[in-house]
Amino acid sequence: MPTTTPEHDKRVAEIVFASFYPHYLSRIVKNGRTEEELREVIRWLTGFTDTQLQKCIDDKVTVKEFFKQAKLNPKAKLITGVICGYRIEDIETPLTRKARYMDKLVDELAKGRKMEKILREG
Repeated sequence: MPTTTPEHDKRVAEIVFASFYPHYLSRIVKNGRTEEELREVIRWLTGFTDTQLQKCIDDKVTVKEFFKQAKLNPKAKLITGVICGYRIEDIETPLTRKARYMDKLVDELAKGRKMEKILREG
């Protein structure tokens, strides 16, 4: 598996969260899931309330600022596997790893995984 580069990590940090949220939403809806389920997994990962999450979207915060404001769920370290060509547990840059955690949760949601499994409850 490739490892992330400083350029890749910088690019991830500078992405505006609101710019890819619609892509997450269309992907999960296309696969029979709801926006509420998407928000649930993001709230679980970040500790945000719906109001805080919406403010991040409205304020067009970057991924760096998004995760700076978040209180990462302690169970997030249980999120493993490959996403976007990277093995999550091998990503050394904490911010990039957090972004890939979110990508992986959305991927699991889109693939129809049960919510309790996505939220690492069982």
